[in-house]
Amino acid sequence: MSSAAESPRSAGSTEPEGVPDHMTDTRPIATGPAGPGCKKRDPIVVMDNVSRSFGGINAVDVEHLEIPRHKITALIGPNGAGKTTLFNLLTGFDTPNSGRWQFEGNNLAGVSSYKVARMGMIRTFQLTKVMGKLTVMENMRLGGSAQPGERLRNALFRGIWGSREKEITAHAEMLLAKFKLDAKRDDYAASLSGGQRKLLEMARSLMADPKLVMLDEPMAGVNPALTQSLLDHIKGLKAEGMTVLFVEHDMQVVRHIADWVVVMAEGKIVAEGPPGEVMRDQAVIDAYLGAHHEVDLGAAGGVKALEEELALDEESIVGTEDAGIIAPEAVLGDAEVLHVDTEKREEGSR
Repeated sequence: MSSAAESPRSAGSTEPEGVPDHMTDTRPIATGPAGPGCKKRDPIVVMDNVSRSFGGINAVDVEHLEIPRHKITALIGPNGAGKTTLFNLLTGFDTPNSGRWQFEGNNLAGVSSYKVARMGMIRTFQLTKVMGKLTVMENMRLGGSAQPGERLRNALFRGIWGSREKEITAHAEMLLAKFKLDAKRDDYAASLSGGQRKLLEMARSLMADPKLVMLDEPMAGVNPALTQSLLDHIKGLKAEGMTVLFVEHDMQVVRHIADWVVVMAEGKIVAEGPPGEVMRDQAVIDAYLGAHHEVDLGAAGGVKALEEELALDEESIVGTEDAGIIAPEAVLGDAEVLHVDTEKREEGSR
């Protein structure tokens, strides 16, 4: 694993020897006020007008977004916000309807996923993509780069690729020990638990010495006993000089490890900023809980209060011919519904 460059230290500096600059850098991440599409001091990814639609639905509609280098950025938002689709577009697994984006100044629009990976942008998947019928070590070797034996004309000549295979294996052994999977090296990947597969996929992604690691819901389906281990490994990626962009729904996880938070809703970026500020942003609260989250439906008269509030909402269908989502009995109570029904029947019989 390549180590990050150490920071130059001035005379009388109290920073410990060997601490990377990005671990002690407390300068603001944004060059101005935090907000959707704000400029970053040192972005590693810059995207403009990236859109992707499926039928009449805009899954992604991002005007401008920058991912800060050497930071841990959380991409959050409700289900269906477009987070995974954005991952797919950036890494070449899907094609946008429009837009362009750059990674370290290199244009990636139209670049194949394997070429994106070779450039140093590596991703994991929401549903782990380990090869169940291969051993853990074989899975790790698949992530190795610059292996001449992958060329058909070289495959039969071990002398060409044997030394590189030893280097890749040594690298894999080191990572497996770091992720505490070394005891499983000869086991089939299919025998691993869900959390161990997440660890294996993360470890395999590091075989290519990435500059940007993109993790799609790394904590999903993970046993709580392994959650802290995964969190420590994610923070360790930053310590080793990598940039991390991850999708997560657990706000406690986001608060714990994220330096910056980007919020998506309905394909758009609705908020950006440090975790503490973003969690108090009204746009974020509305995106997760809805614009009428302050109404307590469990309290007496809560449903009726919601109906009255919706009646004043221009986007609500309450009071129109499309109304009917809220059942009358939920608002009026059984006795009042019975009285209304009796009056309707009497009017109908006249």
